[in-house]
Amino acid sequence: MLRPEASRDAAEAAAPSYDERILLVAPTRRDADVSCRALASVGLVCTICSSLAHLVARMHDGVGVLMLTDRILADPELEALQAALDRQPSWSSVPIVFLEQDRERVPSLQRGFERLRNVTVLDRPASMRSVLSAVQASLRGRRWQYQIRDQWVAQQRAEAQLREADQHKDEFLATLAHELRNPLAPIATGLQVLKRTAECLHRQPRVLDMMERQLTQLVKLIDQLLDVSRIATGKVALQRDLVDLQSVIEQAVEAAQPALSAAQHTLCVDMPPQAILVFGDVSRLSQAVGNVLHNAIKYTPNGGTIGISLLRVGPDAVVTVTDSGAGIPPDMLGRVFDMFAQVDRTLDRSQVGVGIGLSLVRSLVKLHRGTVTARSAGIDRGSCFEIRLPAAAVTRTEVPADAHAAAGDPPGLRRLRVMVVDDNADAADAMAMLLQLNGHVVRVQYSAREALDATSDFLPDAVICDLGMPGMSGHEFATQMRKDRRFAGTLLVAVTGWGAEDDRRRTQAAGFDHHLTKPAGVDSIEALLAKR
Repeated sequence: MLRPEASRDAAEAAAPSYDERILLVAPTRRDADVSCRALASVGLVCTICSSLAHLVARMHDGVGVLMLTDRILADPELEALQAALDRQPSWSSVPIVFLEQDRERVPSLQRGFERLRNVTVLDRPASMRSVLSAVQASLRGRRWQYQIRDQWVAQQRAEAQLREADQHKDEFLATLAHELRNPLAPIATGLQVLKRTAECLHRQPRVLDMMERQLTQLVKLIDQLLDVSRIATGKVALQRDLVDLQSVIEQAVEAAQPALSAAQHTLCVDMPPQAILVFGDVSRLSQAVGNVLHNAIKYTPNGGTIGISLLRVGPDAVVTVTDSGAGIPPDMLGRVFDMFAQVDRTLDRSQVGVGIGLSLVRSLVKLHRGTVTARSAGIDRGSCFEIRLPAAAVTRTEVPADAHAAAGDPPGLRRLRVMVVDDNADAADAMAMLLQLNGHVVRVQYSAREALDATSDFLPDAVICDLGMPGMSGHEFATQMRKDRRFAGTLLVAVTGWGAEDDRRRTQAAGFDHHLTKPAGVDSIEALLAKR
């Protein structure tokens, strides 16, 4: 038995096509029969209509050409025909072959004729040869209209497929970000636990600090995966703050160090003695500087020299990256920041990327009301990239001292009964250790159902809960817990890899007080616990 869709497709395939048929209304039946026989003799399909009303009804099934005479100008159904022609889609203008006996029309009939469009007028009586030629010419024009229709339909179908592909891309990016966040959560919390251990802090403080900084940067870049289309079009929200460009350059250099070492490049860094501040997003600025630096590394043969400098020029902060590499051809200087632009100037083609790095630099710098330019003396003569940003009107000494103190450990932490719920045992245990180090009484549950059963005994002040768990989800757990009046005031914090606005609305509707994305730092959680 055929499926309904298959039956419908088969019916449509079997149904005759009326796209090229001629609908005819003639003064007499004899005239209609003679005309149809003549049309059939040249391979055309003709349908005789007894009236204009009949013709309008048949138009719905398809029409190639209308054959009419001046008799229809006095027909009261002419309005219905004109309305049917007006309702045609934008690509359609039904051709009309109009046989007329008297060109001198009364004004009322003239107005009716003028409302008809795409009309070929023949004097009546006309030779059958003239009629057939006019009909065939009109039909050729109608076929052009069908080609436009088919192109329009194909374009609409392609646009629908693109919208679907774009939706799949967004879903893929959201899933990718979620899957990457999950393993980062125990790493981040584990690092903080290790930093509390005196032995580890004594042996490897510099390495641990570097790992934590890079982990923080990595998490931010994972969040940016969700904004990749907005970055490409310059539509991205910035988390603005006073930023020391020296720290931005240090982060970019630190991230590029493995590539620099692998290529055996010499890096020359020139920093001013005083801080130069801008108002911007430190992560995005690090991304912009890092992209330019990686571009210099990529296009400089091994053993080259790369320089990066920072200075204040009037009202601007200027970051300059130079290299002794392959240079930029003159015809590419104006296009090097275009999306997907590639300069074939490397010794190792495997190092060439997809051509979006410098385009993103321009978009990010522009969002900071800055400019980026490229200069080169030519092929094999190196290149120079200059990022100019408006410098902040304050100096480091004007930044409030308590702003730095606020970034430290919050004083006077309250000791609470905290339940951690997560099916990822590593993540749950690491979070529990951190909370215990801060003096809280912690209970760990590895499933939402077990956690719900344990709440009556433990009576938590706060619950840190994952969302995507087998059996019972975090949403169900929160909803069930809120039904118990004993936990009406319990702090519920969702910690999850899903961070879109729809995800946040759903957690709020389930009863959570806050929504944090993984890996959630202990400082963020302690800040929420302090408000309990």
